[in-house]
Order: sequence, then C-alpha cells, then structure tokens
Amino acid sequence: MSPLSAARAALRVYAAGAAVILAQLLRRCRGGFLEPGFPRQPDRVAIVTGGTDGIGYSTAKHLARLGMHVIIAGNNDSKAKQVVSKIKEETLNDKVEFLYCDLASMMSIRQFVQKFKMKKIPLHVLINNAGVMMVPQRKTRDGFEEHFGLNYLGHFLLTNLLLDMLRESGSPGHSARVVTVSSATHYVAELNMDDLQSSACYSAHAAYAQSKLALVLFTYHLQRLLAAEGSHVTANVVDPGVVNTDLYRHVFWGTRLVKKLFSWLLFKTPDEGAWTSIYAAVTPELEGVGGRYLYNEKETKSLHVTYNQKLQQQLWSKSCDMTGVRDVTL
Repeated sequence: MSPLSAARAALRVYAAGAAVILAQLLRRCRGGFLEPGFPRQPDRVAIVTGGTDGIGYSTAKHLARLGMHVIIAGNNDSKAKQVVSKIKEETLNDKVEFLYCDLASMMSIRQFVQKFKMKKIPLHVLINNAGVMMVPQRKTRDGFEEHFGLNYLGHFLLTNLLLDMLRESGSPGHSARVVTVSSATHYVAELNMDDLQSSACYSAHAAYAQSKLALVLFTYHLQRLLAAEGSHVTANVVDPGVVNTDLYRHVFWGTRLVKKLFSWLLFKTPDEGAWTSIYAAVTPELEGVGGRYLYNEKETKSLHVTYNQKLQQQLWSKSCDMTGVRDVTL
C-alpha cells in the first residue's frame, strides 16, 4: 500500500466513524438509547473475550446479571481479580470467573481451551469481543500482523477449538450461540488476499478495518457450515457503534480531543455498546437464526462483498492453514 493509499484508508475510516457519530447524535436528540429487556438465563454458560474492560466488561456484567455463569477470557491478570469481584458484587452472581487467554498467542488460546474443557461444564454462548485498534505496526507471538492476528485469527482459532462444546451444549429450541463483534469500519475495508499481513505498506487504519471485515466473512461462512451440518449452534456478528472506551489511544489527536470533550453526547457508553452483543446472545427472537449483521439490536446489511461465498471460503481456507484448523469445504 502506497502512502497515498494509506492516507485514503485513514480518511475512509474516519468518515465511517463520523457517519456513525452523527447517527448517534441524532438518536440522542430523539430520546437516546433505551436499554432493552432481556430474559433471565439461568443454567447457561458464556465466555466473553476481553471482558475486563470496555464493551467486554459491560457484556460480562449484564450476562452475569441475567444469571449466566460467565467466564472472562483476557490477558490482564493484574486487573482480573478486581473485575471479577466487582461484577459479583454488582450482580449478586457468584458464577463469574477469569481465565487467562492471550489472543495474540495460539499457544495461549489452546491452553485456555484446555483449561476450560477441564471444568466439565457446557458452553452456550461465545462472545468474540476482544480487540486492538489502529496500533503501530507490530506482530503477534506467532508472527502475524497484530490486527489480523489478534482481532481475527485469534477468534477464528478460539471459536473452532470450542465448536465441539458448543455443538454438545446446543439443543432444539435452545441453540448455542457465537457472537462476534465487528465494526462499521468494515464498510470501508478492503480484503487483500495476497497481503493479509499488511506487509507491503502498513496502514493501521486499513489493517484494523480489514480485520473487522474478515470477522464478518468468518461469521457468515461459519453459519453456513453450522447450518449444513444441522447443528444447534448459530453465528451472528454485531456492530456496537462508536463507544467511549480506552481503544482510542492510537487514533488521530483530533479524534481523541473530540472524545475527551464530547463523548458524553456523541459516543455510546460501554453499557450501550454492549446491548447488541447481549441481544444477540440471549434474545428469543434470534433462536435458531444465524448469519445476521446486527446494529442497535436490529438486523442490517453488511458490506456487499461479505455475502460473496467464494471469498468467504477463500479466507476460511487461508485461516485454516495459518492456525492449523482442519478445513471443511461446503
């Protein structure tokens, strides 16, 4: 990618963000974001990646409030004990725990899955929430560009390693669910199948957007695989909107200034950003329904290229090669 192309990518990403912020402002002026009502979820188990901060923390907290057994998967050991204690105290739910999982390390992901399976409990909901945003060029422990490796490949591997448990836990009328968090930046992304690692010319904006596009393609193909085998597992992808979290430390200084001054008006709170993830995880309206892109608790259309089944399969096959997952062709 040339410097000019990198500049275009940055402008597209900020334009997409500005459009979402404008829509959120208009909604605030018309009454704001009202918390949906969610049904209780006793005896169900959920894993939430990145659950110690931001949207992930709010998601874990609300699921615990609904009575779920929540496992927070994260790499912030120092914060974990405090977070778990706080959620337990706020929700009066003792079934909240933390298991270490570094999504930038395939070994760590495999160790997490081993530890979780040793608990001998079911898994009804997997929320692929963790991520990094517009970080400087750096690599994961396995040598992948960090946005692609952590945001996308880490969740690709985690989901595939947990699919057998999700299949065993789902039942007719009570499907297990995979919920993956993408972003509106996927609308301005390009998937470079010849350079998924953004090695030719790095753009943090393009790399971030590409990882979010890859998550949408992954979700749609996963749903096709699950439907073809007749399993009681569904996969949906959610867009939280522009949310006031700590992910903005690497963005343009002007964006950070706007966030600092006007986040109360323009940005969603972490709780508001989590509602679509929770909706996808528990609402009866989505029982048995997968392959949907959800925004503000409603289905909407994703980028047209995400419905290209050939591209879905190509990305899936490449991801299998990168992670050692057995490929399945429809």
